[in-house]
Parts: sequence; structure tokens; C-alpha cells
Amino acid sequence: METSTYQLRCRECGKTWGNQPRSYCEDCFSPLEVTYDYDSLRSSVSHELFASRAPNIWRYRELLPLPAGYQPSLPVGYTPLVCAPRLGDQIGSRRLFVKNDAVCLPTLSFKDRVVTVALANARSFGFHTVACSSTGNLANAVAAQAAREGFKAWIFIPSDLEPAKILGTQVFGAELVRINGSYDHVNRLCSQIAEEREWGFVNVNLRPYYAEGSKTVGYEIAEQLGWKLPDNVVVPMAGGSLITKIKKAFDELILLGLVDPKPVKFFGAQATGCSPISTAIKQYCDEIEPQRPKTIARSLAIGNPADGHYALQAIGKSGGWAEDVSDHEVVESIQLLAENEGIFTETAGGVTVGTARKLIHQDRILPDETTVLCITGNGLKTTDVLADRYQVEAPISPKLAEFEAYLAAKAANLPAAFAAAADSSNAAVA
Repeated sequence: METSTYQLRCRECGKTWGNQPRSYCEDCFSPLEVTYDYDSLRSSVSHELFASRAPNIWRYRELLPLPAGYQPSLPVGYTPLVCAPRLGDQIGSRRLFVKNDAVCLPTLSFKDRVVTVALANARSFGFHTVACSSTGNLANAVAAQAAREGFKAWIFIPSDLEPAKILGTQVFGAELVRINGSYDHVNRLCSQIAEEREWGFVNVNLRPYYAEGSKTVGYEIAEQLGWKLPDNVVVPMAGGSLITKIKKAFDELILLGLVDPKPVKFFGAQATGCSPISTAIKQYCDEIEPQRPKTIARSLAIGNPADGHYALQAIGKSGGWAEDVSDHEVVESIQLLAENEGIFTETAGGVTVGTARKLIHQDRILPDETTVLCITGNGLKTTDVLADRYQVEAPISPKLAEFEAYLAAKAANLPAAFAAAADSSNAAVA
């Protein structure tokens, strides 16, 4: 497979570092990111080239940091961008779309995108063991793809993660280490382990390559809108990387002449119980004060976001904003999306939908603007938050009379158990 020319560059001082498993600049200790030879790319990429390839993230391979000769084995990405008119009616938008990574292969979250790019580089750097710190979705993605690619995997998580995400990691045979602390404690430990062991930590020493996988969300949004950019994008924020990489994707498409230049406003979504980035935005502050997470949206529960500073820049420079929603609003928004569009999202998606509703009511997002909501994970991973919302009704007998009584009870807002009992009582009297 042909690849573009790319290398690591410091985001602050601009020093280049070639390609190596490194996440920060030794000169100024700022984060590194992947940069490309855009002049050569301009003549080698086109709409027609992408359209000629299979519908997955590898159709954009020239724009990703892939080692020479890399042959992908998973069709990750190219998830649906669906028009959401019924949800739009509920929250006040007439041009609403949902980018649905709840159905991303292989583990039903956008983290599959970042992991597949990270592991491509892990192999080229000679790692045999891969690892990560995770709030859940990344754990699933690393464990699954490590199994497929033949890596050993070590996964480090806070001990209070949702049971479905823990099981969704263990089933792939990864070594799972539960830490009695928050994600920030887990991440700090992983940074220390990465210094001691020859392991490829996807979100530590492989982080610059890993983060580039998020750009494919932006490429797909543009392509699925007919190679046009939206007016607004609402993105859930944990560490803050996704929102910055979607912006980078749009900027690259403009630079390469693949879309017409257009201002896009970026809106960040957080849970009130862990909202360091949205708090800084609402206080018009350039510095982020770390928070201690306390929210059901555990996939977003990062109190000290690694890319928070750059998320602030992406939001502020675009003219966007950030908001946060309570746990109650998160659950309501999960139900709202499911009942109106048939999309079951995890808690992070509830944060996105709830935040979008707030932003529309604040007139920060206008009804006739094209707005995309990023849904990043599947609701089957966080069913525990809905456990008290639905009651299992008593079964009825397979008899038409009993079903008619059930319908009558429903019409009168009576429980099915009452209807069944009433029907039995009537039968006994007769």
C-alpha cells in the first residue's frame, strides 16, 4: 500500500521528530502530532479516488499515518450519517444529522478508528504487547483488535466501569487490571509503565498516531454530505482529542481542495459531573481546572483532559461553545434519541443530544443550519443507567380474551398484572 510522507512535529515549537513511539517534545515538553506533505498530497487525492475504494476508513489512507506496505484486515468506520427529522422536531432543528458510530466495527464505538491506526504503527515499531488506559470503549477496541492482530494486550481501567464494558474487554482474552481510582490515576500509572516496559500504549507513546484515526469521522461527514461541510458539529468531550481532530480533518479537506472553504462551528458536550472543558468555556477562561469526576457518563469521566487546551482553541476560534448536562438529562436524551430515531446510544451520546438541545434553546445553533451530532458509542454498553426506567410487566396467557383485557388496561393506564387478575376474576365468577 502506498502511503503519504508524514512525521511527528511539536504542536508548540514546531520541531520535527521523524516517526517513533513518542508523544511529547523533549525540547519544550509539548505534545506531538502527525504532519503531512500536503503539497504532494494535493495532486494525489481526489473524490474519485476515495469513491473507488471500499467504504471504510482505509479509503482515506493517504491522509493517515500508515507504515509502508501496511495491509489492513478490518473494515473499520464509514458509519452512517443519518438525517434525524423526528429528533430535530423534538429539539428544534430542521437540518439535523446523526453520525452514528454506535455501529462501528468491531466493538461499536469510534475508538475502533483510533485503535486500528495505532496498532498499524505498533507493529512497525516492533511492539509485541499493546496496552491502554481506558474509560471503557478504548478497552474494548484494544482488546478486540489485539486479539485479531496477534498482540498481547494489557488493559488498565478504573474499577467502577460499567459491567458490560468490563465483560466486553475480558471476552477477547486481554489482561485486565482494575485500578482503585479515577481515569486520571489510571492514566498516570500507564505513563509510568510505558517508561519501564517495551509496550505500545496506544494513548501514551503511540498517542500521536492513535489520535489521527479520529480524523476519519470528519472525512466521512464531509463525503456523506456530498463533499460539503456542515454549519455545526456537536462532539462529546473526554480528553478533548476528537473535536480537535474533526476540525483538523475539515481543515485538511479545505487545504487539499476537496471541499469549499466554509466556517464550521464546533460545540463541545460534557456531563455536568465532569465538565472541565465546558466550565472553562463558560467562564471565558484559557486555563482548565481539573475536576474529580462524578457522573454516570463514565466514558467521558476524565477530570484532567490531555487535549483540553486544544479543544478550547478549536471551539473558541470557530465561534462555537460548550455546554454540559446532568445525569438525569443524559438518560432522558438517550431515550429521546432511541424513541425518535431508533438509535440506541451509550451515555456519551446522551450527553451529545442533551447538549445540542440546550445549544438550540440558547440560539447558539439555529434551526435551519446543518448540524451534525456525533454519537460515539452503543447503548448496549451502558444499559445499567436505564435499569430503573422500564418495568417488566407480568406475562399474560396466550388467550384473546386476556389480550383484550390487557389492551383495555393499557387504555385506562392500568398495569398488565391488574388486567390479568381482573380477567381471571371475571372468568371465575362466570
